[in-house]
Amino acid sequence: MDQGKAAMAPTARKKILVIEDETHIAEGLVLNLSLQGHEVKAAEDGPSGLRLWETFKPDLIVLDVMLPGMDGLRLLNRIREQDEDIPVLILSAKAATEDRIKGFQLGVDDYLTKPFDLDEFLLRVERLLRRADKARHTEPTPEVYCFGANRIDFATAKATGHGGEIRLTDQEVKLLKALIANRGRIVSRETLLAEGWGYSRDTSTRTVDNFIVRLRRYFEPDPQNPIYFKSLRAMGYMFDPPAAP
Repeated sequence: MDQGKAAMAPTARKKILVIEDETHIAEGLVLNLSLQGHEVKAAEDGPSGLRLWETFKPDLIVLDVMLPGMDGLRLLNRIREQDEDIPVLILSAKAATEDRIKGFQLGVDDYLTKPFDLDEFLLRVERLLRRADKARHTEPTPEVYCFGANRIDFATAKATGHGGEIRLTDQEVKLLKALIANRGRIVSRETLLAEGWGYSRDTSTRTVDNFIVRLRRYFEPDPQNPIYFKSLRAMGYMFDPPAAP
């Protein structure tokens, strides 16, 4: 863990739980997160981490994968059975793509491999906290959303576009929710990447462009001249459905 100074100003004081069995890493994380103004507690194994999560009720969890007593992914699964919303950042020496994919499938919000840069870690923590705050104050996306001749059922991940019925992928659902929640506002490619893929280093912003092309093909009457999913050069995308006549 390299020392440094985070570039992003910290959010308001939050409660953060660090579950990490390497003492020097845990102590460093607790110290630096505390210096950011947060209330931080640490656990050194899976069972004590689970108990502390239940009593401390943190706003964010920093979770190692290889833990004694109960591994991090099993612990994550237990937490997600009761709380689908708390942000979880995994720290792990396992850098293989399949390990990251497994974590994201179980509901992790971000994944950082060891050794890691302290600035990057603190930045990711603050972004997760800000995103969680925003989600709490954002009107939830309705289960069924209609625009133009299109209809999206988020409960079933099915949609109806100009070409007929569509089975949406998990990433498509996440991107649509992010764009609809911010309708009329520009959303950067980086933000959309975080919503759909959790800051994976192996995923480029070009992937977001490709998915927008796919959404246009589904929902735009003329995908070459979009009226719903608009691009703004060097800035990002905006979902901006015309007002009904």
